[in-house]
Amino acid sequence: MEKQIITENYAIYNNDCMNVVDKMDNNSIDLSVYSPPFCGLYKYSSSERDMSNNATIEDFLTQYEFLIKEMARITKPGRINAIHCQDIITHTTKHNLYDFPHDIIKIHEKHGFYYRNRITVWKEPLRVRMRTMVQSLMHKKIVEDSTECFTAVPDYVLIFVKAGENKIPVTHDHGLKKYHGQTPVLPEMCKKFNKTNETNFDEFELWEYLNNTYYKKSDPRSNKLSHYIWQRYASSVWDDIRPDEVLKFKESKEEDDEKHVHPLQLDIINRLIELYSNPKEIVFTPFMGVGSEVFSAVANDRKGIGVELKESYYKQAIKNMQSVKEYCDFLSCEDNSLF
Repeated sequence: MEKQIITENYAIYNNDCMNVVDKMDNNSIDLSVYSPPFCGLYKYSSSERDMSNNATIEDFLTQYEFLIKEMARITKPGRINAIHCQDIITHTTKHNLYDFPHDIIKIHEKHGFYYRNRITVWKEPLRVRMRTMVQSLMHKKIVEDSTECFTAVPDYVLIFVKAGENKIPVTHDHGLKKYHGQTPVLPEMCKKFNKTNETNFDEFELWEYLNNTYYKKSDPRSNKLSHYIWQRYASSVWDDIRPDEVLKFKESKEEDDEKHVHPLQLDIINRLIELYSNPKEIVFTPFMGVGSEVFSAVANDRKGIGVELKESYYKQAIKNMQSVKEYCDFLSCEDNSLF
């Protein structure tokens, strides 16, 4: 099978990310979005090159730091690396959480990145319980001994900026037009709008009004649709990410896979790409999986580069990239209704 595919809009590689990154030019990447292979949480393959196969967290961090050094080299000054991660439930004790984000922050700051902010991605507790079978979320634990319970662990997106001047600002000349998520208008936002404008819209009606009135507006200052979208994106908690808005991945699973592996949701990737890169710029992911970040980059008129070590995931990424045109048509559709 071909180990790489290079087109006008994307390049994907079936390789160790370190073998690809060390050949990339200095200051060549505009944005990076990825989920590191959590040591001790998921096992993606049996390869000795797979970072998730390190015996200890310390070994993993040593290997991961080699990558961050390269990410600092290839990222343009003033540009962003967005890292999707979470706290990790350790297996050495019953309840301890390992603060993985803390170590990610330390490594990035060591190699020339500024820690900009943290986005919390809310997850529905019952869904987490059914997916992971973690006992701490079981209702019977509340009945038996609630000291053994703890809340559903959220995901985080850590935003890092490489030191230096950003020579090309990321602009949104017409504001934001497309909302990636489930609930663009909250009840409180609707209540405030109705009071100011003497209307009686519900959330659905307000969203339809904003789209019908402002979608084609070119002046971002008066584009209230953009203002409402940004109000939701600017929240430190993204609470309406659609959990099943992901690329196809089940065909790529193998018998020894961790059964709970799940691609990063397109809502998260689309928001990050639209917020932190310009059209035609390069989005990179060193842990491509089934192609989600490259797929979203191309769908949002960027160029994507992705590297994936596991062959079955790479094969699925090829299939997923073949369907990107259909998704592009969806994103460009003027029907922006999500309810």
